[in-house]
Amino acid sequence: MKNHKKKIVVRIAAGLGNQMFMYANALSVAKKNHCDLLIDDESGFFQKKNSTFDRDYKLFYFNLSSKLAPSKFKFNNYWLHLIRKISIFFDRFNNYKKFQIEHKGSNKITSFKSIKKINTNLLYIEGNYESEKYFMNIKKDINKEFLVKKKYLKKNSHISLLKNNNSISIHIRRGRFHEPDYINENKSNYTGKITFIEMIKYIQRGIKFFKNKIDNPKFFIWSNNFNNLEKFFDPKEFIFIKGNNTMNDFNLFNYCKHFIVSPSSFHWWGAWLNRYPNKICCRPRNLNPSNNKNFWPGKWHKI
Repeated sequence: MKNHKKKIVVRIAAGLGNQMFMYANALSVAKKNHCDLLIDDESGFFQKKNSTFDRDYKLFYFNLSSKLAPSKFKFNNYWLHLIRKISIFFDRFNNYKKFQIEHKGSNKITSFKSIKKINTNLLYIEGNYESEKYFMNIKKDINKEFLVKKKYLKKNSHISLLKNNNSISIHIRRGRFHEPDYINENKSNYTGKITFIEMIKYIQRGIKFFKNKIDNPKFFIWSNNFNNLEKFFDPKEFIFIKGNNTMNDFNLFNYCKHFIVSPSSFHWWGAWLNRYPNKICCRPRNLNPSNNKNFWPGKWHKI
């Protein structure tokens, strides 16, 4: 028997954090409209530029409830990519929209804008949708969806330390900030405005915040490059989380109690998904890695 339920196809692209935003938004829309959600895991990655940025589909690490889209729903080569662009152009004149594209204003800036009721049997959703406002209504579902599959995890001695202390997560992603000894030529317009020193100063404000806020805080540092970090963070006071791959690092965020959230979608998700009931999250008052004005949750402390 054929399934006549309405379908949503979400185009996944960019890095892991953005992929999670894309999926979470699409899942929320699908649940609101009682639609099946299908994941296009190819159309956003087939172009050569993605190999330059080392980007590919990574949501397979999670226990997602949605299935991958069949090939007939994908635009996964240059010819189909052209057809997609033409279809999006003419879709503007249709009453029954087949493409839901995230709205962007001047300078590619966007903000939360609720998605209208679906009036077609097949809808393609595209965009980052980097705000909790798009999927806050299904937070419990999102927490289940973004559990890392056990087969990708390994035993880690840091888990007990994180659970048995007033643990505070600090994440320093190297390579996206101007540093005295490191310049990334592929930085975006937004992250390029942030210097490494600004990042360190923000973390130092966060450390001071938590020392005044909670008893016996214990600071844990994650990074993709620990080179020279001991100049800023004394190993006697800070525990460096080393030796993990990306998903095991991500899984460890579950066991922290508090967060000095870095301007990174990866750490954003680690903090947002964390279930510690008395969790305190602080975020930078003047740094935003996203084009979305509503990127930072309203309840997080600005410092």
